[in-house]
Amino acid sequence: MIKFRFIALLALLFIPFTNSIAQDQSSGEMTVALELLNPSPEINNAVAKVTIQGGQAPYQYKWSNVDTPLFESESVGLIEGMEHSVVVSDANGNSVIQKFKIPAESITEIFNSKVQPAVDVLGAVLFWDAFASVGIYDPVVYTSHKNITLPETEETGDEEYLVKSWLVAEGSEVKKGEEIAVLENNENIELFVYASDVGTLEHSTKEGALISTMPKTGTFNAPLLGVIQFKNPRPLLHPNGDIKTNTIPFIVIWLILGSIFFTLRLKFVNIRGFRHSIDLARGKYDDPDAPGMITHFQAMATAVSATVGLGNIAGVAVAISLGGAGATFWMFLAGFFGMSLKFAECTLGVKYRFIDEEGRIFGGPMNYLRYGLEKRNLKKLGKFLAILFAVLGVGASFGGGNMLQSNQAFKIVSEQIPFLQGQGFWFGIGFAVLVGAVIIGGIKSIAKVTAKVVPVMAILYVLGCLVVIVYHIEFIGGAFLAILDGAFSAEALKGGFIGVLIIGLQRAAFSSEAGVGSAAIAHSAAKTNHPIADGFTSLVEPFIDTMLVCTMTALVLIFTGMHETSSGLGGVELTADAFGSVVSWFPSVLAVAVFLFAFSTMVSWSYYGMRSWSYLFGRSKKLELVYKVMYLGFVVLGASVSLGAVLSFADMMILAMSFPNIIGLYIMAPEINADMKIYWQKLKDGKLYINPKFIKSKD
Repeated sequence: MIKFRFIALLALLFIPFTNSIAQDQSSGEMTVALELLNPSPEINNAVAKVTIQGGQAPYQYKWSNVDTPLFESESVGLIEGMEHSVVVSDANGNSVIQKFKIPAESITEIFNSKVQPAVDVLGAVLFWDAFASVGIYDPVVYTSHKNITLPETEETGDEEYLVKSWLVAEGSEVKKGEEIAVLENNENIELFVYASDVGTLEHSTKEGALISTMPKTGTFNAPLLGVIQFKNPRPLLHPNGDIKTNTIPFIVIWLILGSIFFTLRLKFVNIRGFRHSIDLARGKYDDPDAPGMITHFQAMATAVSATVGLGNIAGVAVAISLGGAGATFWMFLAGFFGMSLKFAECTLGVKYRFIDEEGRIFGGPMNYLRYGLEKRNLKKLGKFLAILFAVLGVGASFGGGNMLQSNQAFKIVSEQIPFLQGQGFWFGIGFAVLVGAVIIGGIKSIAKVTAKVVPVMAILYVLGCLVVIVYHIEFIGGAFLAILDGAFSAEALKGGFIGVLIIGLQRAAFSSEAGVGSAAIAHSAAKTNHPIADGFTSLVEPFIDTMLVCTMTALVLIFTGMHETSSGLGGVELTADAFGSVVSWFPSVLAVAVFLFAFSTMVSWSYYGMRSWSYLFGRSKKLELVYKVMYLGFVVLGASVSLGAVLSFADMMILAMSFPNIIGLYIMAPEINADMKIYWQKLKDGKLYINPKFIKSKD
């Protein structure tokens, strides 16, 4: 009996012991621990780190952040207060999913996290891909090969490598991670090159040859060490393993279709009316007794000052680095069609303006949407579209037209003047004083300043571009061939044909603001007896800001090879490096140009926002003063605080303004066409007022 009890006791003790041994041996049970870090009050810099116990190495980490590679156990640059996730997998196929939220602590982080969902919703509308949704095309980006490029270094300068030896013969099959070549850098240090994928190896650079990190002068293509050809095309992947897709954003299609429609409807007025547009801008038809407050040139300068901004420098650089040289062609083409859309909206902006007893002018899309549609028995629709446009206009003026400009201006100026770094608040105060000195005086003051600043900043920037272009003038033919080749036969690594097309069209749409309706507010203040005249004046605006300035920026990037650099650099940095590669002190000139671009954009958008504000809350001067004070407050805020989601949302509001605006333009297209025919006939019959200065000069 005692013996039996002893055996039973041993059994009871052995059971948990054997269980614990089994548990230890079961390495398949993987536990994942997360360390969440919020290192500073700055937004979008949260960090998540994964620690694993158990499982079988190697491990794979699939983060919701597409920029974090699969092999990284740490994800950085996360938005505080938003939900993120990571799926951890081991070699045995076991996986654990962890969802997490890094608490937002500072006021800016909390505000940023609350606005981000609104950005996501508005982005889902603006950038919805209707074509992919109904299966018209496959949005997945495929590639048939993978380029073997040179090792990336911390130095951004030109570095040469000697191809010391190929370890794998051309035409051989290679495995991922296999050593394929040995390079020697400028310091005689050997570097091994590994196959980045499975496929057939092709040698692009011969053994014993030198290869540079920058394109050879005049080639406009990044040099390749070799190429790995795949048996079958395969999708391109983001660093986190998600499949890359091209989208055809609804907002871009909306703007481009509007541009093409009015170009055809108005029988290529952008070509037929271009010469007359220049004459109007020169002041040939300026009637000093005509109703209004500013000349045709001042109206044009105000509108151009709002569109020629950071997007023409930073935005184009990003577009070219993503889409390659070919994006330039589609950007230019979209600017060409955008001229007609600008014509339509600026014509109606003047036609439906209201001038009060004190001579103050209230015009723009709010008016022609409200009263133009009422004439067509669409009063309710007109009211709704006008209010929607005004709400979007106020929001856009505070964000994309103000905070974004002061924020980026501070960044580039502080890089050139180091003692300003960390002094965003005081920079903002100084900037607000400058802007306030102009906008307090109203549209006359704004027009006088922009009429002087715009030519200076445009000439300054264009001259800088011309220096770079002339420096490489012998390769101008090759540059244009690279643009045309890239536009129609783009490599998949640049997003394929659709990707390059959309990048170019999108940049042009963002740059010229044709269809957004903002320029119609500036032109509504012009001194004219013929509303259609301001339609003609506005034709030249997309030509300047998109077809000229954007193309100049693109050519500078292409000539200097910066269009083939890593997209890790910011847009302004890419352009600054491009200028600096020719003349070392050019980045300082660029900083001045950026400051002037930002300043003129803010001045013009203050007027756009104020007129939208007046439509919503009344035409009282006191209410206008309230808006101006708020606007100046946002200048300081933009320079001193990081407001990622807020700026993104406000910038999207600029694009969203095109929805109500273009709906109204479509409805009133017959009216615009009829007015244009009458005006053309008066011009041909010599019945338009001609300024005496031009008559004398003719005599």
